[in-house]
Amino acid sequence: MAEDKLERKLGLFPATNIVVANMIGAGIFTTSGLLMAELHNPLLMVILWAVGGIIALCGALSYGELGAAMPGAGGEYLFLSRLYSPIYGFLSGWVSFIVGFSAPIAASALGFSEYFTRAIPGFGEWMNANGIMGLELTKKALAVAVILIFTFIHYRGIKYGARIQNALTILKILLIVILLVGGFSSGRGDFSNFHNGGSVGSGLAGWKTVGLSLMWIMFAYSGWNAATYLGAEIKNPKRNLPGSLIYGTLIVMVLYIGINILYVYGINPESMKGVISVGGLAMGNLFGKSAEILFSILIAFALFSSLSAFIIIGPRVYYSMAKDGLFFKSAARIHKRFQVPSNSILLQALIAVVLVLSGTFEQVLTYMGFALGIFPVLSVIGIWKLRKTHPEALKVKGFPIPQIIYISAGLMILVLAFMESPLESSIAILTVVVGIPAYYLFKRSSSDSGKENPSAN
Repeated sequence: MAEDKLERKLGLFPATNIVVANMIGAGIFTTSGLLMAELHNPLLMVILWAVGGIIALCGALSYGELGAAMPGAGGEYLFLSRLYSPIYGFLSGWVSFIVGFSAPIAASALGFSEYFTRAIPGFGEWMNANGIMGLELTKKALAVAVILIFTFIHYRGIKYGARIQNALTILKILLIVILLVGGFSSGRGDFSNFHNGGSVGSGLAGWKTVGLSLMWIMFAYSGWNAATYLGAEIKNPKRNLPGSLIYGTLIVMVLYIGINILYVYGINPESMKGVISVGGLAMGNLFGKSAEILFSILIAFALFSSLSAFIIIGPRVYYSMAKDGLFFKSAARIHKRFQVPSNSILLQALIAVVLVLSGTFEQVLTYMGFALGIFPVLSVIGIWKLRKTHPEALKVKGFPIPQIIYISAGLMILVLAFMESPLESSIAILTVVVGIPAYYLFKRSSSDSGKENPSAN
């Protein structure tokens, strides 16, 4: 197995950093304005961000136990294959291929275009005035251009791409610290904004809105399970893997709640509604127009960090699946000069571009959130089976309370989100269903090639 060749070099601190870096992406900088448009209530919005953090923490506690018992590489792909059947592992990998990496790349690119056009509105206006393209098409064109540029960067080798990635991640963390410290110290905001705004709808309509809102929030928290993908490279995984998931999630939860309190402090709820580039608007209100332009540009480029990370990680997953005979053989091709999975990188870019061109930011967010919400629930359910079949494995305290919270919340979010956005949710379900015949086709193809080349077995 490939994971047997990987060395355990990562301690608790770097593993926790990986979790934090994976979690902090486009979601925290882009979803709060959309949430306010649906919820109308700033206090409820901040409460839901805290609830989302608790759900993610329950997931992290559960994955800590799974990862300690199965400290290999692959996350859900590994857990579901061993707990249930290889087809479940494949389906989680299939969804990762279409949704888990390509969709966040598309969302980050669209988030960049929103912040860029807020910082430099004249660009979109000039394009529109000269009949080149409208504002919405200009945003999509910018998003596509960013995807192609970073695909080119990472196509040329991991060493070159890693340097850029490290610089972008440092920029992103510094930016959040500056936003929080500078924003609250400005004294120009108003905490009475928490008492303004309306209320979410009553009855089932209100619950559907809350469910969809939580799904968008869980997208922002996605990455709480990041260390499980590197389980084969973490030292003392029984201690460090659960610890990295729990500490990383707690750190991000505190930052997210702080940032959303800052948004409400700096923006009247009515002005926040529907604004994707909400961070730029907040800093503009707190420090003036020049600050809005500066921070919109900084946040736009900070979103490159997430986009770049997914462009690096995703193709390695497809490459591994292809090597296992469960994906297109061409995806396993390594570029002779640049030593990267070149076909996988190009295929991922193609899907991300299609997602950018085929939907709005909200639609991409809903489709992605629904599809990615399915398999973690199945993984957490597997803990009951794990405890029966491996009684000697590490048992994280609190069982079964965190697991019941995560599973109940996960299923509720999926059901309510489907009722609120049936089209995007149905497309997400269809994505999973299409993976079933794909699994048997890849398995059959792998079996046939094995018969033709017995020495490969």
